[in-house]
Amino acid sequence: MSNLANITGIKHLETNNFFLMAGPCVVESESNVLRIAETVAKITDKFKIPYIFKASYRKANRSRIDSFSGIGDEKALKILGEVKKKFGLPIVTDIHSAPEAEMAAEYVDVLQIPAFLCRQTDLLVAAAKTGKFVNIKKGQFVSPDSMRFAAQKVVDSGNNNVILTDRGTMFGYHDLIVDFRAIPIMKSFGFPVVVDVTHSLQQPNQTSGVTGGRPEMIETIARAAIATGVDGLFMETHFNPAEALSDGANMLNLNHLEGLLERLVKIREVVKAF
Repeated sequence: MSNLANITGIKHLETNNFFLMAGPCVVESESNVLRIAETVAKITDKFKIPYIFKASYRKANRSRIDSFSGIGDEKALKILGEVKKKFGLPIVTDIHSAPEAEMAAEYVDVLQIPAFLCRQTDLLVAAAKTGKFVNIKKGQFVSPDSMRFAAQKVVDSGNNNVILTDRGTMFGYHDLIVDFRAIPIMKSFGFPVVVDVTHSLQQPNQTSGVTGGRPEMIETIARAAIATGVDGLFMETHFNPAEALSDGANMLNLNHLEGLLERLVKIREVVKAF
């Protein structure tokens, strides 16, 4: 099984709390990223929650060609490196093609495979060969049972450091649902399992070409995930989601994070009792 202690810089694992991957959808600017990272780090330290800072250096899966995709790969990756240097935080970011794996691995600790790409063998193998943790998001079109094969591609490439993340399953053209049966199914494979709370609440494929969302349901999904025994949570968060350059419609307002995590830690304590 993956040993999260192998992630450089991760703290508070001794608390047996859930771990958190959180941050903005994409690197928008250095000041924005550093401010969010510092704020979330202080909150997670307060509650002794193991924390991995999340931001994509580039967003390749966009609805429209004019959608914001990033400020430039090298510039964004250097900003992520600055977060790691300044706050001592481990970093997770998306990669979209095999050549990106080695490039991103110079700056981050966890390489994330986007849901639409979870079956891409060359991408999974390239990520595995960096030796970094590989977080594979379950495709919206994939059953939880099928994720064993995605994970096995990484293991067969010589890397046991796998995390599996559920981010909802397509329910019609414009909505997603979270099937909480997926958590124990994927945990049975022997890897940590995460629920991506905010992406699970997306409403994709809108006629406007801009993805919608249901952020008012974030706490509902997060509570259910903790109650079901998930190992970690993934959330995108921003000080002003309405002005976020990507996925603002389903982000958590950062001002609400502390109260939410406080409540989730209490639920986790109850779950641990069982």
